[in-house]
Amino acid sequence: MFPAARTSCDTDAAQRRESVPAQPRPRLAVSGCLLGAAVRYNGGDSRDRFLTGPLSLHVDWVPICPEMEIGLGAPRAPVRLRTDGALVARDGTADHTAAMVRLARDRVPELDRLDGYVLKSRSPSCGLFGLPRYAPGRPGEPPGGWPADRRGRGLFAALVAEALPGLPAEEDGRLNDPLLREHFLERVFAQARLREFFAGDWRARDLVAFHSRHKMQFLAHDPAAYRQTGRIVAQAGARDPTELEAEYRRAFTTALAARTTPGRHVNALLHLLGFLSDRLDPTRRHDILTAIDSYRRGEARVVPTALLRHHAAGEELGFLSRQTYFAPFPAELLLPHHL
Repeated sequence: MFPAARTSCDTDAAQRRESVPAQPRPRLAVSGCLLGAAVRYNGGDSRDRFLTGPLSLHVDWVPICPEMEIGLGAPRAPVRLRTDGALVARDGTADHTAAMVRLARDRVPELDRLDGYVLKSRSPSCGLFGLPRYAPGRPGEPPGGWPADRRGRGLFAALVAEALPGLPAEEDGRLNDPLLREHFLERVFAQARLREFFAGDWRARDLVAFHSRHKMQFLAHDPAAYRQTGRIVAQAGARDPTELEAEYRRAFTTALAARTTPGRHVNALLHLLGFLSDRLDPTRRHDILTAIDSYRRGEARVVPTALLRHHAAGEELGFLSRQTYFAPFPAELLLPHHL
């Protein structure tokens, strides 16, 4: 029996498998009610289908419910934020501020080892944006009946964000926005790669290779950070590794915290084409440029990205094929209509 001949499709598939490293599993904190735990003030939950469905296949969850952890139980009296920063029972019978501050202080070291956090929206302890705040009442009285403003942030979430400004954090509802979801997923999967890399016994050449895989992703987020991270890596082998690691971690996290724009994506796509251009015939170059121009005018980014990735694999350009820009996270986690 002769072995079956390998077709060109088989070769392309093998190249893709060899060139694209497996995705890591981010470790994410999450408000426990979003995973279906009955820990809300009314004894219910806020189970989220995306978090408990598609995303749960790719991440490891660390559930947290701050109000349960400070001993309030479920069901419990609802709590409110006050304009003076306090977290109090809605009926004015208890002030939970000190307990929540202690919990946040105790939890920060663990959260600093995670890759991100998904928080419950509209929660006086966990919400990130637009929480109602109430004016303090007289001693022993509840806060006023109407919000003084809606500029609050849940007390636990605010304390964590202040202590860990680089930790990717998002609310559950906002993950239904395709651009916000894409950005959050990019950040947490990148943080997982960074964590896994520095957990190993790395050397200067390893950092150079790790950084090289992320260059186009940096460029699409923040061209200035693209240059800054390159300068840091250029010092690998000449600086104390601990100091270099700390500086690179900060620069890496800051770079991907910046939002992408269509213009920056076009810049990254043209840079990728620049590495391929001499190997392509005029027709293939024209096809890619046309796809990039279509994206510039509002059509799908997936087309020029797929063309560039295909030709990078076909030309056996490992530097390009391994770019995290092509697959920053599992593609099935995008909203179906967001391509």
